[in-house]
Amino acid sequence: MPFANLKVPADTLTPESKKKLIDAVTDAYADIYGERARATTLVLVDEVAEGGWGLGGTVLTAEMLGRS
Repeated sequence: MPFANLKVPADTLTPESKKKLIDAVTDAYADIYGERARATTLVLVDEVAEGGWGLGGTVLTAEMLGRS
């Protein structure tokens, strides 16, 4: 079963954009593994809360991620 776990900043995606992202990832797996993989491809979108990101030891904020 192909599996993708995507981490995105909380409250940055609409339900429509989440669907579009999930469809695109599913399509990518199907392109590589063939259509047989589509039905079993699992895409999990996790929304990471403010302060839940870190890069190089620095906690990233909404302002730093360009969404304040």
